Amino acid sequence: MTRKLILSGVVLFALGMSSGASERLKDGKRTYEKVCTGCHETGLEGAPVVGNKEDWRARSGLWEAVLVEHAEQGYIKMPAKGNAEYATEYDVGAAAEYMLTLTHPEMSHD
Repeated sequence: MTRKLILSGVVLFALGMSSGASERLKDGKRTYEKVCTGCHETGLEGAPVVGNKEDWRARSGLWEAVLVEHAEQGYIKMPAKGNAEYATEYDVGAAAEYMLTLTHPEMSHD
């Protein structure tokens, strides 16, 4: 419960950006909750847990571009689009941005 409250506070802080960015993050949150949480809340199959910087430390320095590509096409045990074939490119990108904003709010994104 405490972790969810902290993450919610980070999202509220991040949503304080421009209205376009806040809408994208809201869309990303919806996609994340619908498609991504099953693995990225628990670390299922080795998925990096959102909000856990250590889990994301070894991920590519290319940041969002590579993450979005992996999310769209699949990577290691992660299926393409998290097995949500209906997800659009926008949905995948917004969810990735949302996840990164929760995990690394201090970093600028692509």
